[in-house]
Amino acid sequence: MSAKMRVPCACYFVFLLFIPAGESAHGRYAQKLLKDLLANYSNALRPVADTDHVINVTLQVTLSQIIDMDERNQILTTYLWVRQVWMDAFLTWKTDDYDGLDTIRIPSSYVWRPDIVLYNSADDEFSSSMETNVVLRHDGQVMWDQPAITKSSCSVDVAFFPFDVQHCHLTFGSWTHNGNQMDLFNALDSADLADFIANVEWEILGMPAKKNVILYGCCSDPYPDITFTLHLKRRSSFYIFNLLLPCMLISFLAPLGFYLPADSGEKVSLGVTVLLALTVFQLLVAESMPPSESVPLIGKYYIATMTMVTASTALTIFIMNIHHCGPEGRPVPAWAERFILKYLARLCFAHEAAELRPAGTAPGEPPESQAPKCNGEPPQHALVGVDGGEEPAGGPDGQRPEGSGVENGEEPCTCRGHPELPENVDYIAKAYQDQRASQLRVGEWRKLAKVMDRFFMWLFFIMVFIMSVLILGKAV
Repeated sequence: MSAKMRVPCACYFVFLLFIPAGESAHGRYAQKLLKDLLANYSNALRPVADTDHVINVTLQVTLSQIIDMDERNQILTTYLWVRQVWMDAFLTWKTDDYDGLDTIRIPSSYVWRPDIVLYNSADDEFSSSMETNVVLRHDGQVMWDQPAITKSSCSVDVAFFPFDVQHCHLTFGSWTHNGNQMDLFNALDSADLADFIANVEWEILGMPAKKNVILYGCCSDPYPDITFTLHLKRRSSFYIFNLLLPCMLISFLAPLGFYLPADSGEKVSLGVTVLLALTVFQLLVAESMPPSESVPLIGKYYIATMTMVTASTALTIFIMNIHHCGPEGRPVPAWAERFILKYLARLCFAHEAAELRPAGTAPGEPPESQAPKCNGEPPQHALVGVDGGEEPAGGPDGQRPEGSGVENGEEPCTCRGHPELPENVDYIAKAYQDQRASQLRVGEWRKLAKVMDRFFMWLFFIMVFIMSVLILGKAV
């Protein structure tokens, strides 16, 4: 091996020997530093040189995830990273005395820590946060990063559910130290949302921070706190497709009950079925909402739709009663005939229900016969003979008697020889007229019921459309 190659190899060997020695020396200095710092240190008292001095704590919160929002119990569960920074007067050293060592990391239980808690905590176990290390700097600065899963109480307003916006507060402050002993400051104007994991149900609008100084009734000293207000907007797509659209489609079936024929026997059952389906959806919404006086928007929509379906079912029963009005019913009133069968039928596109009646006839009255009568009796063109055979109107010989009226252009009366025949004919004619009048009355009431069905069908369709537009307009 040449001399030129021996020199680099020797340098490399010396470098490998000195690296472990340097690292081990650095570790020895860290152990010596920790031993020197904690020799006369107590983590039970505030780390200030003068007890009249105030220790300043800087608070920073990073929102990592929204785990759950329990609207019924009004509890918000979040995953936070809480950073607290303060100055400890008894944990300082000179870097030159410890081989340039400027920072060390030790368990947080070795040093004094601020007793900052979440005031509006709703955790039933009151479990402490994770025990993590603190970072000590040579100038006495202590930085403590602490992950925590918090359960905080949140006043949930569901008046506009599922298009609601919630404002949840997370208030941090010292539990025992007042403002003259420990003061709080915001590291940022809001919480850090850079590492936030998007939630499928809630959209984050912001999380501003605000410092408050409150004087409680128990104490005369001020108590500072920092309140982070989490603004949440609900993602309504899930509720639109699973609660609103089925309700709208079901509610559009209610007006179709008026379109069903009255003889089908399914008009009332359709309304009752729609009402039961809406009741099921209403119960699903009520189970997830808090039992408060504030009725959610979707609940109001369900109640309005159920009221409309109930009204349509009641009107269907009323119209069916009109449709099945029998021959014993009264004739249709003149105002109903004029308003409903004439004008309303055209407005509702039910022209076939408004048939014209011969002029001069009242509702339910048959048109009078225009045939000539003989002495107030129906004309007869043949006489019934004694033997039951028919004879010509002029007699056996076929000649017309004098004064028979042929010369005057009148039909001869052939019923004078049988006095009981006119009575029988009158009875048959009267029965036929009564039957015809009954049929006309039944037909008029059925026409009236059909026009009313068509009118209420369009009316309820318009009502359902308006309610659907109003409820979906909240999403925009």
